[in-house]
Amino acid sequence: MSPPIPNNAESGHVAHLPDDPVTPVVVSVPHAGTATGGFAAPLAADLDVRCDADLHVDRLYEGLPRGSHVRALLSRFVCDLNRHPDDVSRAAVPDHPAPRNTDGRGFIWAVTTTGVAAQARPLTLGEWQARQAVHAAYHADLVTALDRARAKFGFAVLVDGHSMPSLGKSGHVDTGRRRADVVPGDRDGASCAPALSVLVGDVFRARGYQVAFNAPYKGGYITTRHGRPSAGIHAIQIEVRRDLYMDEATYRLKDEGGARLRGALGDLLATLDGFDLRGAAVTPQPTRRG
Repeated sequence: MSPPIPNNAESGHVAHLPDDPVTPVVVSVPHAGTATGGFAAPLAADLDVRCDADLHVDRLYEGLPRGSHVRALLSRFVCDLNRHPDDVSRAAVPDHPAPRNTDGRGFIWAVTTTGVAAQARPLTLGEWQARQAVHAAYHADLVTALDRARAKFGFAVLVDGHSMPSLGKSGHVDTGRRRADVVPGDRDGASCAPALSVLVGDVFRARGYQVAFNAPYKGGYITTRHGRPSAGIHAIQIEVRRDLYMDEATYRLKDEGGARLRGALGDLLATLDGFDLRGAAVTPQPTRRG
């Protein structure tokens, strides 16, 4: 197997893409990065990029996937890899020909989830295009990994790893409410076979975690773009509540909580490794909430 390799778009991510994968499972971690590279200039000087990062999620998965994995190095404040590149506001990229974002948190985040300005100034069209190249490179490696897995095993499974605040923040659909421990998102059954979603829920419940499907997160651009169960590529987003494994105020990783969650994720990936989805029914199912 080849070692993880840095991508060439300003080292936006690292990828491990074996030519001969040993498992159909591909792991994506798009929001754990905190680097800004050569993209820092438009960011607010006092912005703490840790505030909305999925901190330590890369460490939770580190060493667990035996197959392909793709992990972002750059902060989501540089560009959000789980959004469409055109999901920007007019305020964030004034010269964009067709901006489609209205809440200030899209491909380019103009504000944090607490309403603090994330940008010192708007981006030029050229700066947006440079970030679009970072986005394209990340997704190209996901396509490569998934295609190789499907070619060998007849199907592929994309696990998109995220974390979420323990309470819904302002602007979220669940503002102020405490969230479930684990929220698998399958686009209401559209991004993967129902059997895969059932298995994911069962693994976490067996470990003692509370599970709520698609509430409040159904999956984003990554599961929408890459999840094509009818073509043998199944994608599911896994959101874990941050206070389970880290102190949300200090960002410190909790040794016991982190180890427990890492064990559950290890169980999940090992179970998926032996789960055959060839011929699985792919009809979308209603949202499952418990």
